[in-house]
Amino acid sequence: MLLSAGQGRRLAPLTNERPKCLVEIASKPLLEWQLAALSAAGIEDVTIVTGFGGQLVETAVKVMGSPLNLTCLYNPFFSVADNIGSCWIARDFIGDDTVLINGDTLFDPRILSRVLSEAHQPISVTVDCKDIYDDDDMKVSVHDGCLRRISKTLSHDVNGESIGMIRFRDGGGERFVHRLRNKLQDPDALRLWYLSVIDELSQEGGVGVVSIAGLPWAEVDFLHDLPVAAERIGIFEWPALGSKSGYQGRAS
Repeated sequence: MLLSAGQGRRLAPLTNERPKCLVEIASKPLLEWQLAALSAAGIEDVTIVTGFGGQLVETAVKVMGSPLNLTCLYNPFFSVADNIGSCWIARDFIGDDTVLINGDTLFDPRILSRVLSEAHQPISVTVDCKDIYDDDDMKVSVHDGCLRRISKTLSHDVNGESIGMIRFRDGGGERFVHRLRNKLQDPDALRLWYLSVIDELSQEGGVGVVSIAGLPWAEVDFLHDLPVAAERIGIFEWPALGSKSGYQGRAS
Protein backbone atom coordinates (compact mmCIF):
# COMPACT_ATOMS: atom_id res chain seq x y z
CA MET A 1 0.00 0.00 0.00
CA LEU A 2 1.39 3.36 -1.10
CA LEU A 3 0.24 6.53 0.67
CA SER A 4 0.35 9.00 -2.23
CA ALA A 5 -2.38 11.50 -1.40
CA GLY A 6 -0.20 14.50 -0.58
CA GLN A 7 0.49 17.55 -2.70
CA GLY A 8 3.99 18.08 -1.36
CA ARG A 9 3.90 21.87 -1.02
CA ARG A 10 7.54 21.97 0.07
CA LEU A 11 8.43 20.87 -3.48
CA ALA A 12 6.70 23.87 -5.06
CA PRO A 13 6.60 25.01 -7.80
CA LEU A 14 6.94 21.42 -9.07
CA THR A 15 3.84 20.42 -7.13
CA ASN A 16 1.63 23.40 -7.86
CA GLU A 17 -0.35 21.38 -10.39
CA ARG A 18 0.67 17.79 -9.73
CA PRO A 19 1.07 15.62 -6.61
CA LYS A 20 4.41 14.81 -5.08
CA CYS A 21 4.30 11.20 -6.29
CA LEU A 22 4.43 12.39 -9.91
CA VAL A 23 7.48 14.62 -9.51
CA GLU A 24 10.16 13.31 -11.88
CA ILE A 25 13.45 11.97 -10.57
CA ALA A 26 16.04 10.67 -13.04
CA SER A 27 13.49 11.06 -15.86
CA LYS A 28 10.71 9.03 -14.23
CA PRO A 29 7.98 9.88 -11.72
CA LEU A 30 8.71 8.98 -8.10
CA LEU A 31 5.72 6.63 -8.16
CA GLU A 32 7.09 4.75 -11.15
CA TRP A 33 10.33 4.04 -9.29
CA GLN A 34 8.31 2.74 -6.35
CA LEU A 35 6.24 0.43 -8.53
CA ALA A 36 9.39 -0.84 -10.20
CA ALA A 37 10.94 -1.70 -6.82
CA LEU A 38 7.74 -3.40 -5.65
CA SER A 39 7.61 -5.48 -8.80
CA ALA A 40 11.30 -6.36 -8.53
CA ALA A 41 10.75 -7.63 -4.99
CA GLY A 42 7.96 -9.94 -6.13
CA ILE A 43 4.94 -7.92 -4.98
CA GLU A 44 1.85 -8.47 -7.12
CA ASP A 45 -1.00 -6.44 -5.59
CA VAL A 46 -0.66 -2.72 -4.83
CA THR A 47 -3.15 -0.20 -3.48
CA ILE A 48 -2.29 3.45 -4.17
CA VAL A 49 -4.09 5.92 -1.91
CA THR A 50 -4.49 9.11 -3.93
CA GLY A 51 -5.73 12.59 -3.02
CA PHE A 52 -4.37 15.79 -4.53
CA GLY A 53 -4.37 15.29 -8.31
CA GLY A 54 -5.91 11.86 -7.92
CA GLN A 55 -7.09 11.70 -11.53
CA LEU A 56 -3.60 12.61 -12.72
CA VAL A 57 -2.20 9.69 -10.73
CA GLU A 58 -4.70 7.24 -12.18
CA THR A 59 -3.89 8.40 -15.71
CA ALA A 60 -0.14 8.22 -15.07
CA VAL A 61 -0.42 4.69 -13.70
CA LYS A 62 -2.09 3.53 -16.91
CA VAL A 63 0.69 5.08 -18.99
CA MET A 64 3.40 3.42 -16.86
CA GLY A 65 2.20 -0.02 -17.95
CA SER A 66 3.11 -1.77 -14.72
CA PRO A 67 2.46 -5.55 -14.60
CA LEU A 68 1.23 -5.15 -11.02
CA ASN A 69 -2.40 -5.52 -10.02
CA LEU A 70 -3.05 -1.88 -9.12
CA THR A 71 -5.96 -0.29 -7.26
CA CYS A 72 -6.23 3.48 -6.86
CA LEU A 73 -8.19 4.46 -3.77
CA TYR A 74 -9.18 8.13 -3.54
CA ASN A 75 -8.97 9.92 -0.19
CA PRO A 76 -11.39 12.88 -0.38
CA PHE A 77 -10.13 14.22 2.94
CA PHE A 78 -6.51 14.74 1.89
CA SER A 79 -6.72 18.52 2.37
CA VAL A 80 -8.09 18.39 5.92
CA ALA A 81 -6.25 15.37 7.36
CA ASP A 82 -2.69 14.14 7.44
CA ASN A 83 -1.74 10.62 6.33
CA ILE A 84 -3.67 9.14 9.25
CA GLY A 85 -6.72 9.93 7.12
CA SER A 86 -5.35 7.97 4.18
CA CYS A 87 -4.79 4.96 6.45
CA TRP A 88 -8.39 5.20 7.62
CA ILE A 89 -9.71 5.36 4.05
CA ALA A 90 -7.61 2.29 3.23
CA ARG A 91 -8.34 0.35 6.42
CA ASP A 92 -10.16 -2.47 4.61
CA PHE A 93 -7.08 -3.04 2.45
CA ILE A 94 -4.77 -3.61 5.42
CA GLY A 95 -4.83 -7.39 5.55
CA ASP A 96 -3.00 -10.32 7.10
CA ASP A 97 0.22 -9.41 5.29
CA THR A 98 0.50 -5.80 4.17
CA VAL A 99 3.46 -3.50 3.58
CA LEU A 100 2.60 0.16 4.08
CA ILE A 101 4.94 2.61 2.34
CA ASN A 102 5.05 6.40 2.36
CA GLY A 103 4.51 7.90 -1.07
CA ASP A 104 7.73 9.94 -0.85
CA THR A 105 10.10 7.07 -0.01
CA LEU A 106 12.40 5.81 -2.77
CA PHE A 107 13.95 2.45 -1.97
CA ASP A 108 16.28 -0.12 -3.44
CA PRO A 109 14.39 -3.39 -4.18
CA ARG A 110 16.73 -5.18 -1.76
CA ILE A 111 15.22 -3.18 1.09
CA LEU A 112 11.77 -4.59 0.52
CA SER A 113 13.21 -8.08 0.03
CA ARG A 114 14.89 -7.78 3.42
CA VAL A 115 11.67 -6.61 5.03
CA LEU A 116 9.78 -9.55 3.55
CA SER A 117 12.35 -12.03 4.83
CA GLU A 118 13.16 -10.53 8.24
CA ALA A 119 9.98 -8.83 9.50
CA HIS A 120 8.73 -11.48 11.93
CA GLN A 121 6.78 -9.38 14.42
CA PRO A 122 3.08 -8.57 13.83
CA ILE A 123 4.20 -4.97 13.22
CA SER A 124 7.70 -4.23 11.92
CA VAL A 125 9.13 -0.77 11.23
CA THR A 126 11.94 -0.44 8.70
CA VAL A 127 14.80 1.63 10.12
CA ASP A 128 18.18 3.04 9.14
CA CYS A 129 20.83 4.76 11.22
CA LYS A 130 23.22 7.68 10.82
CA ASP A 131 25.45 9.86 12.96
CA ILE A 132 23.21 12.93 13.28
CA TYR A 133 19.41 13.28 13.08
CA ASP A 134 17.60 16.50 12.21
CA ASP A 135 14.17 17.87 13.10
CA ASP A 136 12.52 16.41 10.02
CA ASP A 137 13.72 12.83 10.61
CA MET A 138 11.18 10.34 11.99
CA LYS A 139 13.42 9.25 14.83
CA VAL A 140 13.17 5.92 16.66
CA SER A 141 14.31 4.40 19.90
CA VAL A 142 15.08 0.68 19.58
CA HIS A 143 16.04 -1.78 22.31
CA ASP A 144 16.70 -5.50 21.89
CA GLY A 145 15.20 -5.46 18.42
CA CYS A 146 11.94 -3.87 19.59
CA LEU A 147 10.61 -0.42 18.84
CA ARG A 148 10.06 1.64 21.99
CA ARG A 149 9.28 5.09 20.58
CA ILE A 150 8.91 6.75 17.18
CA SER A 151 8.46 10.49 16.67
CA LYS A 152 10.00 13.48 14.92
CA THR A 153 10.21 15.19 18.31
CA LEU A 154 12.07 12.34 20.01
CA SER A 155 15.14 13.83 21.67
CA HIS A 156 16.51 11.13 23.98
CA ASP A 157 17.78 7.62 23.31
CA VAL A 158 17.58 8.04 19.52
CA ASN A 159 19.33 5.25 17.64
CA GLY A 160 17.70 5.24 14.21
CA GLU A 161 15.08 6.66 11.88
CA SER A 162 12.05 5.22 10.12
CA ILE A 163 12.32 5.18 6.33
CA GLY A 164 8.53 5.10 5.90
CA MET A 165 7.95 1.37 5.37
CA ILE A 166 6.01 -0.87 7.76
CA ARG A 167 4.97 -4.50 7.48
CA PHE A 168 1.83 -5.84 9.15
CA ARG A 169 1.28 -9.58 9.57
CA ASP A 170 -0.24 -12.12 11.96
CA GLY A 171 -2.84 -9.74 13.36
CA GLY A 172 -0.66 -6.64 13.33
CA GLY A 173 -2.80 -4.92 10.71
CA GLU A 174 -5.96 -5.59 12.70
CA ARG A 175 -4.32 -4.19 15.81
CA PHE A 176 -3.25 -1.07 13.93
CA VAL A 177 -6.71 -0.47 12.45
CA HIS A 178 -8.36 -0.98 15.84
CA ARG A 179 -6.12 1.64 17.45
CA LEU A 180 -6.57 3.91 14.43
CA ARG A 181 -10.35 3.76 14.92
CA ASN A 182 -10.00 4.70 18.58
CA LYS A 183 -7.55 7.49 17.80
CA LEU A 184 -9.86 9.12 15.30
CA GLN A 185 -12.58 9.52 17.91
CA ASP A 186 -10.65 12.71 18.70
CA PRO A 187 -11.14 15.26 15.87
CA ASP A 188 -7.67 16.71 16.56
CA ALA A 189 -6.16 13.38 15.52
CA LEU A 190 -6.84 14.22 11.87
CA ARG A 191 -3.72 16.39 11.89
CA LEU A 192 -1.47 13.56 13.06
CA TRP A 193 0.78 11.19 11.17
CA TYR A 194 -0.25 7.54 11.24
CA LEU A 195 3.08 6.84 12.95
CA SER A 196 1.64 8.42 16.09
CA VAL A 197 -0.51 5.27 16.27
CA ILE A 198 2.57 3.09 15.83
CA ASP A 199 4.25 5.06 18.61
CA GLU A 200 1.40 4.23 20.99
CA LEU A 201 1.43 0.57 20.01
CA SER A 202 5.21 0.35 20.42
CA GLN A 203 4.92 1.38 24.06
CA GLU A 204 2.68 -1.63 24.62
CA GLY A 205 5.14 -4.04 22.99
CA GLY A 206 4.94 -6.31 19.98
CA VAL A 207 6.45 -3.88 17.48
CA GLY A 208 9.73 -4.94 15.92
CA VAL A 209 12.20 -3.35 13.54
CA VAL A 210 14.10 -4.37 10.43
CA SER A 211 17.42 -2.62 9.91
CA ILE A 212 18.38 -1.79 6.33
CA ALA A 213 21.70 -0.14 7.23
CA GLY A 214 23.95 0.06 4.19
CA LEU A 215 21.19 -0.13 1.57
CA PRO A 216 20.29 3.00 -0.43
CA TRP A 217 17.01 4.88 -0.07
CA ALA A 218 15.85 8.48 -0.09
CA GLU A 219 12.99 10.57 1.24
CA VAL A 220 11.78 13.32 -1.08
CA ASP A 221 10.45 16.35 0.80
CA PHE A 222 12.36 19.37 -0.46
CA LEU A 223 13.81 20.54 -3.78
CA HIS A 224 17.33 19.84 -2.53
CA ASP A 225 16.31 16.19 -2.00
CA LEU A 226 15.84 15.63 -5.74
CA PRO A 227 19.51 15.40 -6.81
CA VAL A 228 20.25 13.23 -3.77
CA ALA A 229 17.41 10.88 -4.73
CA ALA A 230 18.62 10.71 -8.33
CA GLU A 231 22.10 9.80 -7.10
CA ARG A 232 20.71 7.06 -4.86
CA ILE A 233 18.66 5.61 -7.72
CA GLY A 234 21.92 5.31 -9.64
CA ILE A 235 23.21 2.76 -7.11
CA PHE A 236 19.99 0.76 -6.70
CA GLU A 237 20.39 -2.89 -7.68
CA TRP A 238 17.71 -4.30 -9.99
CA PRO A 239 17.10 -7.92 -11.02
CA ALA A 240 18.50 -8.83 -14.40
CA LEU A 241 16.37 -8.49 -17.52
CA GLY A 242 14.38 -11.59 -18.31
CA SER A 243 13.54 -12.35 -14.69
CA LYS A 244 10.01 -12.78 -13.36
CA SER A 245 8.95 -9.16 -13.80
CA GLY A 246 9.79 -7.24 -16.95
CA TYR A 247 8.99 -3.91 -15.35
CA GLN A 248 12.10 -3.57 -13.24
CA GLY A 249 14.29 -3.77 -16.34
CA ARG A 250 12.42 -0.80 -17.75
CA ALA A 251 13.33 1.20 -14.66
CA SER A 252 16.93 0.07 -14.33
